[in-house]
Amino acid sequence: MGELIAEVGPLVAGGRVREAAALPPRDLMLVLESDDWPQVRRLRLSTTPDGPRMHLQQGRVQRHKGAVGPFFERVAKELEGATVRSVQQVRSDRLVLVGFDTDSGRRGLLAELVGRHANLLLVDGSERVLDLLVPPKPPKAKGSEPARTPRLALGEVYEPPPGRPPAEPGPPLVESFDAPAEPARDPSFAPLSFLVEAAVGGAALEDERNRAAKHLRDRLTRRLQGAEGALRGLESRERAAEQSERVRQDGELLKAALGQLERGRESIELDDWFGDPGAKRTIVLDPRRSPHQNVERLFDRYHKLVRSAESLVEERARNEERRANVLEILAALEAGGDPAELETRAVAAGLVDALDRERGKRVQKVAPRTCYRRFESAAGTEILVGRSARDNDELTLKVARGNDLWLHTADTPGSHVVLRVERGREPADEDVLDAAHLAVHFSPLKNAARADVHVAFRKQIHKRKGAPAGLVNLSGGRTRSVRMEPERLKRLLGGDAHRGGAGAGRGR
Repeated sequence: MGELIAEVGPLVAGGRVREAAALPPRDLMLVLESDDWPQVRRLRLSTTPDGPRMHLQQGRVQRHKGAVGPFFERVAKELEGATVRSVQQVRSDRLVLVGFDTDSGRRGLLAELVGRHANLLLVDGSERVLDLLVPPKPPKAKGSEPARTPRLALGEVYEPPPGRPPAEPGPPLVESFDAPAEPARDPSFAPLSFLVEAAVGGAALEDERNRAAKHLRDRLTRRLQGAEGALRGLESRERAAEQSERVRQDGELLKAALGQLERGRESIELDDWFGDPGAKRTIVLDPRRSPHQNVERLFDRYHKLVRSAESLVEERARNEERRANVLEILAALEAGGDPAELETRAVAAGLVDALDRERGKRVQKVAPRTCYRRFESAAGTEILVGRSARDNDELTLKVARGNDLWLHTADTPGSHVVLRVERGREPADEDVLDAAHLAVHFSPLKNAARADVHVAFRKQIHKRKGAPAGLVNLSGGRTRSVRMEPERLKRLLGGDAHRGGAGAGRGR
C-alpha cells in the first residue's frame, strides 16, 4: 500500500474534483482535472468485499444510472469542486486517507481496504466522522457485560481498526502480480496502479459477474418451474374438460329421474341411455342439496368445463412461450452472456421483475398498514383488495358498507374485493368489471384467460361463528364470467397505491 500511495499520490495532488461518481454499492470514482494535465485522471476507491483497492482507473467504466444513496450524495455535495491536498497511508496499514481543501474547510475520504470489512468514510479536518458508507452494526450485550460502543460513530473522532505490527518488507509490488492480460495504454503512467486495476479489479469484476449470473439464474429457474407447474395444471384441466360431455349426459340422466330423488342421498344408479344397451350409471350426489340443485350443479359443472376448454389453448400457448423464453435466456447465460444485458432482456419480456439496485437508501416513514390495497377504476371509483385471510375478514365485515359490492373468485381461494358504491346508486358495469379483474388477479387464477367471479352486495355476506379466517357465506348475488383483458389489468395495477406490499390474500 505504501508503494502504491507513493506512486498515485503525486499524480492526483492538486487536482480539482470535477465529479464524485458513485458506483454502487461499494465503489467511488473521483474524476479529477487540472490545468497542468493533458486529460482528466480518475481515482477509484473500492470497498467491495472481494477486491478492496485503490488505483487510477484506466479501463472503461459503466456509469451508474439512478439513485445512489445518502452517503454518495453527501460525498458529491462536499467534495465536488474541492482540491486534492494529499494521499496518505494511515498507520502503515491498508488504510488510505485522501485529503481535500474545500470551501467549507478540510475534508477527507478514509478508505479502510481491509477485506470483507472494508469501508469508506467522510471526515472533517479534525478527522471526525461525517458519514459512513457501511454503518456499524448495533452493539449487542454479551451476558452480563454491557454492549460495546461501536468503533465508528457519526460525530466521533475516527478510530482505526485494531491493527497488527507492520510486516517485514517483502518483494516489490510489481513482483506480486502476473503480467496483465492486456497491456496498459501508457505503460509509463502509474504502472503499479495498472497492475492493481488489472489483477485485483479484474478478479473483483469477475466475482461480481458470477454473483449476478447466479442470482439471475436462480430467478429464471423459479420462473421456469412456475411455467412448468402451470403446464402440468393445464394438463389436469384438459383431462377434466374432455369429460364435459359426460357431465352433461349425467345431468340429462339426473334431470329425467327427478321423481326418484330425495334430499340426503349420496348417489343414485340409473340406466345409461348414452352408453351400451343395458348399461348402468352411478351418479354421485351432494346430500345437502335438493334434487333440483343437484341437477343444476351438474349443468353448472358442464358449462364451466366448456368455458375452461375455450381458454386452455391460449393459456397453454402463453405458458409454453414463457418457458421457451426462459430456456433461451438460461442457455445464453450458461454460454457466457453478460448477466446485465440478459437481465434487461428478461425484464423487458416480463420473465423477471426489475430489481431495486439502490443501496443505503434513507429510511422513509411508512404509512400505517391497512387491511387492504387501494385501487381506482377508470371512473375513479375506489376498489379495495384484502391482503390476507384475516385482512379479508376485516375488509368485508368492518370496512365495507352494506351497499358496497363484494367480489371473489368462484371455487378458488383469493382476496376479498370491495367496490365502493354510493348510497342510492347502482354500480357501473365498467367499475364492476375492473373490480372483477382484480379479484381474479389476486387469486391462484391470476394467469387464467377467463374465470368466474361471485358478485354480491356486502349486506348479502355473512360469517358463521367459528368459521376460519376469510371464509364467509353468501345469501344472494350472482356469478359473472370474466374474460381477462391484459390492458385493463395493467391500467388498474398501475394505479395501485400500495405496490410492493404483501402477496395475494388466501381468503375463501
